Amino acid sequence: MTPQSEIEERLAASEPDVEVLLAEVMSGPTQAPTLRVFIDHPDGVTLALCERVTALLGDLRERYTLEVSSPGTERPLTKPNHFRRFVGRRARVRTVHARPPGAAGSSSQRPVRSFTGELVGVTDSEITLAADGGVIAIPYSEIRRSNLVEE
Repeated sequence: MTPQSEIEERLAASEPDVEVLLAEVMSGPTQAPTLRVFIDHPDGVTLALCERVTALLGDLRERYTLEVSSPGTERPLTKPNHFRRFVGRRARVRTVHARPPGAAGSSSQRPVRSFTGELVGVTDSEITLAADGGVIAIPYSEIRRSNLVEE
């Protein structure tokens, strides 16, 4: 079970309106790994909500340094519904594998892994991004990380 699915399952009973946008483990060379959790709520994310979620995940502090916060302006996009909600907004998408030269109209001769542009389409299997003078379709399975970009 991934940290994200574990956290979603644990919060479902006591904080059902909390959406876990992203739970990622960040490892440092000299310290315990950090578990960074971005949450959202229909009424917004308050300090009190972050404190409640932190308390519910308290046992994870034995393995990780725990950080619970709101998504901020460069909110992570991790699920099809996140992408659907933000069609028309600018996003940065980093892919698992480099795309060939010319992807999305790029004049670069080297394969690229990062695209920034307007999110113009979303299906159940991929997103479409208008980036760098061209349009590129990226399957969810190829997305390593993505987030909104401030306009």
